[in-house]
Amino acid sequence: MIYLDNAATTQIKPPAVAAAVLEALSSYGNCGRGGHEGALSAARAIYAAREKLAALLGCSRADHVCFTQNSTQALNMAVCGLLGPGDHIISTDLEHNSVLRPLYRLREAGAVLDFVPANKNGQLDYDAFEKLLRTETKAVVCTHASNLTGDTVDIEWVGRFAGEHGLLFILDASQTAGVLPIDMAAQNISVVCFTGHKSLMGPQGTGGLCLREGVDVRPFAVGGTGVQSYSETQPREYPARLEAGTLNGHGLAGLSAALDFLRETGPDVIRAREDALARRFYEAVRGLPGVTVYGDWKASVRAPIVTLNIADMDSAEVSDELAERFDIATRPGAHCAPRLHRALGTEGQGAVRFSWSYFNTEAETDAAAAAIAVLAREAL
Repeated sequence: MIYLDNAATTQIKPPAVAAAVLEALSSYGNCGRGGHEGALSAARAIYAAREKLAALLGCSRADHVCFTQNSTQALNMAVCGLLGPGDHIISTDLEHNSVLRPLYRLREAGAVLDFVPANKNGQLDYDAFEKLLRTETKAVVCTHASNLTGDTVDIEWVGRFAGEHGLLFILDASQTAGVLPIDMAAQNISVVCFTGHKSLMGPQGTGGLCLREGVDVRPFAVGGTGVQSYSETQPREYPARLEAGTLNGHGLAGLSAALDFLRETGPDVIRAREDALARRFYEAVRGLPGVTVYGDWKASVRAPIVTLNIADMDSAEVSDELAERFDIATRPGAHCAPRLHRALGTEGQGAVRFSWSYFNTEAETDAAAAAIAVLAREAL
């Protein structure tokens, strides 16, 4: 199978990831729940993962890296733990439902939302940030890169805007952590939410949030932490404040190994390869009769995603043909990005998303382009 659904989850991992998970399964105890070697081994490995993520994402303190199951959980924790009724929040039309649904739930509780619009090509109107600003505006919550088109948000610009107006800046880095540069300090980011199973190339069931010092998130869940057991309330100190219950130590061991691979290989090297493959595919399909490719391909910085439609074919039909006839895995449909589909005019048809990882090849990319050429000819 040619796997081009890496924006959903990277399938091929660095070999050390599986080895680390296997070793952890047979040797780790429960982090923070004892002084024996099994518990201590888990604690050391988990703290090492915190240190590596803090270095990668420009977080000033490793103990302000708090682990979750995925970025959806992290975004819920950040949004619901920092914002509330009466707050005004600015977001964008590029957002995934992992941002939108927590915001909509806040709106039901009395928060006020505004969205920076995207045009029919999916680009944001940055002038709208200033136009939407209110005296009660408290935060900007936005993605770093659209999971639908691969277009990126200028987070340095957004960070400056947030800083100039005293706003929190919550960043959804689901598609970019590990592949695009993120520096919380330099970009004035309050919270970065990430997942382990995409560009970080770790196991599913891993993710988290990095907090700028001084940002105080209300606990989303409370319970056992292994510390301050006689207190009736959740510890105030991070990371225990946001880590109720047993952590996925086995998965985090794999994530730590993936972070080693990223560091040793070099994020710039990984990004360059993924970008080259995506652009190779784009150049091969963009001129095909009946094929529409979405997104801003003049931009120098993108996530390695190409999203397209063929004539009036339903995106699910195209994706099924790719899978059944050509053994190519892609993602059709709405991609949990309803506002951007409305902006693109693809609500009814959806779209077919191709997404690359470091482990894809030129031959796979060319085979996918050739398959689209066949389907496009048949559709006319």
